[in-house]
Amino acid sequence: MTSKRHHRASAVAAALFSSLLLAGCNQTAAPPPSVAATPSSARLPEGSGCAGDIAQFKAVLKNDVDTGNVGQSVYTRASADLGRAETACAAGRDGEARALVASAKSRFGYR
Repeated sequence: MTSKRHHRASAVAAALFSSLLLAGCNQTAAPPPSVAATPSSARLPEGSGCAGDIAQFKAVLKNDVDTGNVGQSVYTRASADLGRAETACAAGRDGEARALVASAKSRFGYR
């Protein structure tokens, strides 16, 4: 009699376990959260030389932090790098400023 109860309990446990596994297969995933996109009317700042490079990268960074594509800490660090580039640019050191912008882009995964 005990072996029949044990067998029946094992069968019930196996059925319960199987139904839990199958229930997991039938669950649908929630849709991914919507990501804010850059409006189609957005335009990059115009300009040439180091000032243009800096203004354009600052605009891209600002958009990325505003849309949640970049965290605030990354934005803060990249902005500090761009501050150094702005200082070099204002002092007439175009090559150095452009190199600092290129370095910041590379460091933070931009092209």
